[in-house]
Amino acid sequence: MRLESRPEGSVTVSGRDFPTNKGGLCQKGWTSAALLDAPDRLRMPLVRDTKGGPLREASWEEAYARIVRGVRAAREVGGDDAVAVFGGGGLTNEKAYLLGKFARVVLRTRYVDYNGRFCMSSAAAAANRTFGLDRGMPFPIEDLASAGAILLAGSNVAETMPPFVQHLARARERGGLIVIDPRRSATASLTDDGNGVHLQPLPGADIAVLLGILHVIIASGDLDQTFLQQRTTGWEEVAARASTWWPERVERESGVPASQIRRAAQLLAGSVDEGGSFVLTGRGAEQHARGTDTVQAAINLALFLGLPRRARGGFATLTGQGNGQGGREHGQKSDQLPGYRMITDVAAREHIAGIWGISPQELPGPGVPAVELLHRLGTPDGPRMLFVHGSNLAVSAPNAERARERLTALDTLVVCDIVPSETTEYADVVLPTTQWAEEEGTMTNLEGRLLRRRRAQPPPNGVRDELQIWHDLALLLGSNASFSTAASEVFDELAAASAGGRSDYSGTSHLALDAAAVGPQWPVGTDSSSTPRPFIDRFSTPDGRAVLHDVVPGRPSDDLGDHFELYLVTGRLLAHYQSGAQTRRVAELVGATPGAFVALHPLTAQRLGVDEGELVEVTSRRGSAVGIARITRDLRPDVVFMPFHFAKLQAANNVTSDVTDPVSGMPEFKVSAVQVRAVDGAWYKTVAERAGVHG
Repeated sequence: MRLESRPEGSVTVSGRDFPTNKGGLCQKGWTSAALLDAPDRLRMPLVRDTKGGPLREASWEEAYARIVRGVRAAREVGGDDAVAVFGGGGLTNEKAYLLGKFARVVLRTRYVDYNGRFCMSSAAAAANRTFGLDRGMPFPIEDLASAGAILLAGSNVAETMPPFVQHLARARERGGLIVIDPRRSATASLTDDGNGVHLQPLPGADIAVLLGILHVIIASGDLDQTFLQQRTTGWEEVAARASTWWPERVERESGVPASQIRRAAQLLAGSVDEGGSFVLTGRGAEQHARGTDTVQAAINLALFLGLPRRARGGFATLTGQGNGQGGREHGQKSDQLPGYRMITDVAAREHIAGIWGISPQELPGPGVPAVELLHRLGTPDGPRMLFVHGSNLAVSAPNAERARERLTALDTLVVCDIVPSETTEYADVVLPTTQWAEEEGTMTNLEGRLLRRRRAQPPPNGVRDELQIWHDLALLLGSNASFSTAASEVFDELAAASAGGRSDYSGTSHLALDAAAVGPQWPVGTDSSSTPRPFIDRFSTPDGRAVLHDVVPGRPSDDLGDHFELYLVTGRLLAHYQSGAQTRRVAELVGATPGAFVALHPLTAQRLGVDEGELVEVTSRRGSAVGIARITRDLRPDVVFMPFHFAKLQAANNVTSDVTDPVSGMPEFKVSAVQVRAVDGAWYKTVAERAGVHG
């Protein structure tokens, strides 16, 4: 994206010729400047005098004083861990780093996590335990341009990242695009007309489908046995498991025809030496209570074909947030320190403590993943105060009503944001902060490439950058730690902290990134060299071998029964992003999709007596959401779909489960057992007015 400031102060957005998007932007990118002038843009701090009372404007001094009182009061009751921090995958690298430092050095709390736990954590867990390294795409994205076959498991890039579709062109021309998705999404439809194959499984059956493909590859002798023997461990157990999942068995368990399973295997195996084969996963495969195992099954498939050792081919996961890669590398996660170091590692603690000027003993231990952190808010032994940065928990958290109850139970909630959100409705203090065109910093894209973010215009009067906010609060809370307000200085500290870690940025700087037409891919060591393909010669495990793990198909944790007869899957739309707090303020995007809808198969709609355009309610064991019925053959008859960008009564996460993956802490967003019924519009209008819903 290229930004230009006009003399009158406005900003224009245009495409930039870059390897990732080749100059393309999605609808959200083209309209992003509209948010800079949002009518309800936060420009002054807000405070609430009494619980349940209105927010009112306040000075920065008053807001800071309220926060300091809240921290001290919470600590008096529950110690340092009575204060918690929740970050976001959209923060710059500098902000992600400094937020983790603020939590652990100033607040001295172990309770810090972020919304990337809802997004990338299962893929990260599987990559770390297999490769010893979590870089979402461990090869340049341009490698995809030569691919003969690309498998996309649970990713709808045609709507979530439209410029990415151009990288699928050759695979489609060769008929080699394979999409695994319970619905015929815009991406799945790219397989039409002989461009590939769409595998449409029962929700939660991805592991069985991937094992079926692997079964065919092994049975046909297309596995890379030399690679498996020389550079991996654990492959024999995986092969034994796959031998029991022949295509006809997979068809019975998943609903995917055995012929399609065989076709997908043939396409992948046949393209290994013909342009390369790639296996890519997205949130649809990952946001499950067994999401780590699902990603593991995809990684196992890639390893049996020997893809990661090749100059063209491999496994990758597609990033879900603006800084989904960098945001998880430098200290926002409950178990990590900067440089993707584990907080329980003695050497890591000594290194980071030295950078921060404290003793290793002063560093808190590991905290808990996001969902568990939310569950503990306001409980007798849990945090009594919460800082939220770059996240809209009241909409984005699973089992959202439970999350909102926990926010209400806090003594003090502090939210940093650019516009009012559903979460600020629960806040005691709201701090207005800068957004993308008003700040300096860096981000890291899906291929591990470092990118410079440059300020295009100053922020409005009264708005402060988080770097300034954390600097100010550190002083007011009596900390002697250094908190620079200059992004370049924070990056230098981040780079030093990351030196020798898994995600090593130590060989570059803001100045170097300014001079580079295209930033390097980490690790970037002291010689400033980029690492486009880290797995060609060895993996990042202690012995250099990839560690395969045996995985077993199973049922969703929230399965059908007790009158809950349909599976709900949730996802994104072309016009909206995340919780919708920003995109629901852009007229062009709202015009494209003004509210929530519920997609149903015609047979399902007929059985339920639901007509196109009718208001329907989706109910799970946790709660309900409403939307307009859309009747389409793009779904299985046992599946309904809702987008998750809408709020209040239209919030899909009112329905979703907060059961989590035991390895990654990822909640099971992608499959919920529900019932669906038509509801009366007058009833909805009355309830909506009480809930503050408009439109």
